[in-house]
Amino acid sequence: MSHRPPASIKSLHRRKVLLGLAAATAMALPGLSFAQQFPTAKVNTTKLAVTDTEVTVGQLHSATGTMAISETGSIQAERLAIDQINAMGGILGRKIKIVQEDGASDWPTFAEKAKKLLVSDKVAAVFGCWTSASRKAVLPVFEKENGLLYYPTFYEGLEQSKNVFYTGQEATQQILAGLDWIAKEKKAKTYYLVGSDYIWPRTSNKIARKHIENVLKGEVVGEEYYPLGNTQFGSLINKIKLKKPDVIFADVVGGSNVAFYKQLKAAGVTSKSQNLLTLSVTEDELLGIGGENMEGFYASMKYFESLDNANNKKFVSDFKTKYGANSVMGDVTQAAYLGPWLWKAAVEKAGSFDVDKVVAASPNLELTTAPEGYVKIHPNHHLWSKTRIGQVQKDGQFKVIFESGLIEPNPFPKGYQ
Repeated sequence: MSHRPPASIKSLHRRKVLLGLAAATAMALPGLSFAQQFPTAKVNTTKLAVTDTEVTVGQLHSATGTMAISETGSIQAERLAIDQINAMGGILGRKIKIVQEDGASDWPTFAEKAKKLLVSDKVAAVFGCWTSASRKAVLPVFEKENGLLYYPTFYEGLEQSKNVFYTGQEATQQILAGLDWIAKEKKAKTYYLVGSDYIWPRTSNKIARKHIENVLKGEVVGEEYYPLGNTQFGSLINKIKLKKPDVIFADVVGGSNVAFYKQLKAAGVTSKSQNLLTLSVTEDELLGIGGENMEGFYASMKYFESLDNANNKKFVSDFKTKYGANSVMGDVTQAAYLGPWLWKAAVEKAGSFDVDKVVAASPNLELTTAPEGYVKIHPNHHLWSKTRIGQVQKDGQFKVIFESGLIEPNPFPKGYQ
């Protein structure tokens, strides 16, 4: 008696095997099947660098020069996000390829590199810039070429562009909330404003002065600016010691911070006798400054590495796994990490890489996995976020001592322009 199965059963078994192989192939190549649902001709009608398997984006930060101390974290965070997105299968079935350019802490170089990325490389989006000067330099290029920039730094506001998404805070979320806190908690009445000499510190301090004088009914007893990269602050520190302000309000940026805070400490200006609120020192800068040189001073930010939530614990763990146990994450680093994820969400909602469609799909997108906790894109292209006050610890971390509710972004606050 034959034990061979009937032909119909053999045929059925063969079909099951073939179906199983097909399913296994599809699982092994999820991008391919997903990409077939979104053919390139439909998701890319404007000749961007998008193929059936890849989409090219740009990174444009200062990897060299005085701003490298601040921008290196942004480069790392954006790459971490892109690696994670690629590990999930990419966007619309396409892996993200990065073209990196160095703005070299020079604003005309930023503009030149932005044009290269948009015109020659035809990137679908750019993650980049730190200073407002670099952003202002590239903005006309992005608007002319209809490019898409995700800008991660807290900034002065007073700007809104169809072609830019601002993933850091604007002035009302950082400056006004920070000043309100220190005026209330320290009963501060007199302020000395100190900044680097370019648009962000000057505009930020203009906004701060108006708030101090008109709302807090306080007094600005000094205002000074120093070139980027400046390392001599002796005369400034002497003036501060003579004026004895209730608060030093500081927006010195980049490598100058190292000299400024070390010289303050050497001159005996410490938190034991002097309040200081900074807008520009994050964990990244503290690596160079040393926590012992700023211990007890305050920073107004939306994010600190020490935030105690599940999203942030995963982010910190992933970042340290990739970049080393001694690496740190600051406010701008985290905001940079948000850029690729927000772009991914918008592209997938739009079902297209076309800039106009991505922009149209972006308002009211929420990201519940943000390390800072939660963000939502406002129609004005800024993010809803919280203000937090961190106090510098000796180990180079911040202890969060104040947290606001979610603040709606308002880049054009009435009475501050």
